[in-house]
Amino acid sequence: MKRPELLVPAGSPEVLRTAVLFGADAVYIGGESYGLRAKAKNFTPAAMRASVEYAHEHGVKVYVTANIIAHNEDLEGIAAYFEELEEIRPDAVLIADPGVFMIAKEKCPGIDLHVSTQANNVNWETFRFWHALGASRVVGGRELSLREWKEIREKIPAEMETEAFVHGAMCISYSGRCLLSNFLTGRDANRGACTHPCRWRYALVEETRPGQYFPVEETERGTFIFNSKDLCMIDHLPDLIDAGIDSLKIEGRMKTELYVAAVTRAYRQAIDDLMESSELYLSKRERYLEQVSRCTTRPFTTGFYYGKPDEDSQVYGEDGAYITGATYLGTVEEAQPSGGGAGSGARTVCRITQKNKFIVGENIEIMKPGGEDETVPVLGITDAQGTPMESAPHAKQELYVLLGGSAKAGDLLLRKEEI
Repeated sequence: MKRPELLVPAGSPEVLRTAVLFGADAVYIGGESYGLRAKAKNFTPAAMRASVEYAHEHGVKVYVTANIIAHNEDLEGIAAYFEELEEIRPDAVLIADPGVFMIAKEKCPGIDLHVSTQANNVNWETFRFWHALGASRVVGGRELSLREWKEIREKIPAEMETEAFVHGAMCISYSGRCLLSNFLTGRDANRGACTHPCRWRYALVEETRPGQYFPVEETERGTFIFNSKDLCMIDHLPDLIDAGIDSLKIEGRMKTELYVAAVTRAYRQAIDDLMESSELYLSKRERYLEQVSRCTTRPFTTGFYYGKPDEDSQVYGEDGAYITGATYLGTVEEAQPSGGGAGSGARTVCRITQKNKFIVGENIEIMKPGGEDETVPVLGITDAQGTPMESAPHAKQELYVLLGGSAKAGDLLLRKEEI
């Protein structure tokens, strides 16, 4: 069984480091322009250079997204951007637009070219077309079934790589091409500015009765007729590998470090267990699902992998509410052991940038890359000036937290929530 690549999103340098520490084989990131996540923090040229160096030092590849559908005014800037990428040397550039692809071939010949799912790649002839132009990898559309993936693998060159989304949010529109945001708000989803109107709540209005809204209730919260569930294929990995998919891609460049850590670690463990033995993998599938449910998710679906969804496996029209398995409190940026009294056990002072409120005396969890998580009490909190605090109510505040346990830089702090 061929070991697949685990490809993880990173919307910022901080999230990239988390992805690397928690087990990614490769990460995909965006620069400040020309990617489809304009509202992510993204990477300045200096941050991208440093992040590529950091990833490569840890044996992890970096792919840069430049997958907008370009207009005339974009082309000159794209050419200059690709010249800059040629100097930074990520491992690949991800492209959707044919014109942008040809510019990349000219301006960054030393970097592999991958074709984005935005190019609507759903048949083997399209894969062969891009390979003939010089693409080393093509990302398939989420509409492909495993049966179609197998046929694609059989009919494309052996050296050509394939990549498929296996986890995360899905777009209502075909392979992501959508005009809804542009129509309603003037923000172009195909140039990175999507407002996600498919997640909004909708009602019916009858033409002759303006202002009278008629709900089409699916839940007590309203109707989310365009809303999709989240894709999750962690307990179907053998089928993905059998279909010949080389790279398993996680969605989420707008997501938190907790999401990236939880999903990356779960898929890393699942892939490694499967490579060791099918029996080990099968025995731990409930554990993997529990791990990916730690972060905020929607209900899970297998999407279109097993054919067109039926009434029991619908993809769209699900309640828009998130399910929250844990609250992200912060990532440990520095950690120092702290001596306690006799028999007090391990203590650690951690510097964090606080994300959500927690208080002295409550039990929280230290989430570690290796999986040996620890539930510990919060023994004390001080601000950056050393002033004691009973709680941490302000997001983005720098804090020093005394924990009754062992932690190190890169660990995440979280509070488990009842689902």
